[in-house]
Amino acid sequence: MTYRTELLTDERDFAALAADWAGLYRRCASATPFQSHPWLHSWWLSYGRPGALRLLVVRDGPALVAAAPLMRVRRPVPALVPLGGSISDYGDVLVDDGHGEAAVAALTGALAAAARTALVDLREVRPGGAAERVWARWSGPRHRVAGSPCLELPAVPMADLIARLPSARTQQRARAKLRRLAALGVKSHVVLPGEAEAAVGRLLALHRLQWEGRKVTGEHLRPRFREHLVRAVGPMVCSGDAVVTEFRIDDEVVAVDLTLLSAGLAGGYLYGAHPVLRERKADVAAMLLDSSAAHAPAPGRGTLSLLRGDEPYKHHWRPRRVVNQRLLLARWRTAPLLAVAAGDVAARRWGKELLRRREERAGGST
Repeated sequence: MTYRTELLTDERDFAALAADWAGLYRRCASATPFQSHPWLHSWWLSYGRPGALRLLVVRDGPALVAAAPLMRVRRPVPALVPLGGSISDYGDVLVDDGHGEAAVAALTGALAAAARTALVDLREVRPGGAAERVWARWSGPRHRVAGSPCLELPAVPMADLIARLPSARTQQRARAKLRRLAALGVKSHVVLPGEAEAAVGRLLALHRLQWEGRKVTGEHLRPRFREHLVRAVGPMVCSGDAVVTEFRIDDEVVAVDLTLLSAGLAGGYLYGAHPVLRERKADVAAMLLDSSAAHAPAPGRGTLSLLRGDEPYKHHWRPRRVVNQRLLLARWRTAPLLAVAAGDVAARRWGKELLRRREERAGGST
């Protein structure tokens, strides 16, 4: 079987791939919502830099059987990195499961050729991702380091998540929190595709309100993030790759949740909640988890992901800690870049640990 590979650098070619990309995405079991075409193409429109797009595609005849959505960066070393950036919880390539290792080999060869004098830096790869198959076939120098931790639960109904809690008392408390929501009159409404744009606008407004005066991820407040999210979510709702849920009390929207979906994974990505919910002692985390669990893949076939972050409140539900991988791939002539990148990763990790210890000491002295 002969495969044809292409390196695309024009955004118009990326846009034209929407239908073919959607088919490949469905045929790649390890794909996450962050590899869908609406998410990546919208991200590029908001965050891409002219001349930096490096989109590798592999075809068997007219069929798209593998793809690597990348861009070129220059710092800290010249590298090809996944599209999606820091606002995407997982990065990966796509490989048609029906074409197996032959398609992986074609994509790996095309990736080595496209890298030229740059490093290939595949960040935030979820364990089991298709990029691990590229890593296994890579013939040049390579290095693997830990990425961000993600917390994962089984894809089961909320009642089963409560049953996993460690004691009858904690289970009773969890059920009481859900009853409290019902007593407050909180009702959920899954928005239709035509309502998605307005609902995302309300989500972001509530998100800003709930974090007012507190430390928040600054990017979530920027116009470019809003443009990306509004543009991406509508098509993802249409294709079943996202669900937007509004929560109302007496017809007033008090919270909005965005859950992203793929064949094997559901993840609550972002929400906005009016402070009135906490004032009325509503457990927002339980409300959101209940909503996400309702849209998770069938039990036994998937994961309910709490996505990146190791926040203490997530541990209440006894999740499994899963660490993403960062796969660094070099050609023999670019091996020095591998050492520089690995050193940069180690230095950043050491700096974060030093900062954490200082904050702990400062907290203990107050």
